[in-house]
Amino acid sequence: MKLKTLLAGICLVSSVQALPCTSLIAGKNATADGSVLVTYAADSHTLYGELYHTPAATHEPGAMRKIYEWDTGKYLGEIPQPRQTYSTVGNMNEHGVTISESTWGGRPELADTTGIMDYGSLIYVTLERAKTAREALKIMTDLVKEYGYHSSGESFSIADPNEVWVMELIGKGGKEKGAVWVARRVPDDCISGHANFPRIHQFPLNDKETTLYSPDVIEFARKQGYFKGKDKDFSFSSAYGELDGTATRGCDGRVWSYFNMFSDGMERYLPWILESKGEVMPLWVKPEKKLSVGDMRQAMR
Repeated sequence: MKLKTLLAGICLVSSVQALPCTSLIAGKNATADGSVLVTYAADSHTLYGELYHTPAATHEPGAMRKIYEWDTGKYLGEIPQPRQTYSTVGNMNEHGVTISESTWGGRPELADTTGIMDYGSLIYVTLERAKTAREALKIMTDLVKEYGYHSSGESFSIADPNEVWVMELIGKGGKEKGAVWVARRVPDDCISGHANFPRIHQFPLNDKETTLYSPDVIEFARKQGYFKGKDKDFSFSSAYGELDGTATRGCDGRVWSYFNMFSDGMERYLPWILESKGEVMPLWVKPEKKLSVGDMRQAMR
């Protein structure tokens, strides 16, 4: 099994407005050659062709890694290096772990500038340390728990040659350290995607094979007044995102277009896309055919 990443640009986010970032996903049983496919594109003419390279390295005890905010280059602090770090090129490492992102911002009061780990550093530090997607999930969430999260709401595609996850994460606005988050494993025979709006709504609460989440993801929403219902009815997107026509038409609409290319019956979700009402578009769908790299390129146009 192989994992291929189509880097059609890198997402650049300013302090004022996130430029459109789109990540499209296909599980290994949804592709013609059994590869996990992840794309990463953005309207960011300043970063086209950026393929950062970090060589593998062995670090002495006590070695530290400086953290600079990806968007601005601002120095944020230092974290300890592990004994071994892995070679990375762009958004993939030597073990085939790939991470991409799209920014959705979310509730403005939850933006946090007190932490060390911004979203870009989370990606590239984790690529230096993870051998699998699940290990990457643990590293990312442990880093923000230990050192704080410096950015606003983000969606991440986190993949390896065997599986792919979507994780959505937002800070706590300095009220508490760390972040709240939820991650869902995309079924191997399905396609998924995210584009500047949180796409995880309800999720199973006791299924660690397919769904992981911070212990306080629901409790924190209750304390902030974002949610009052039963746990089983909790929607991460509704609690922490900002739903409006831009979010559905402009953001979920990009994912809908991808789904509509390869899956029948997507017209049922048009009220959601066009009017922000009706049945919520699912996080993933099963395509009518197995996708090729060419199909993914076409979907990104």
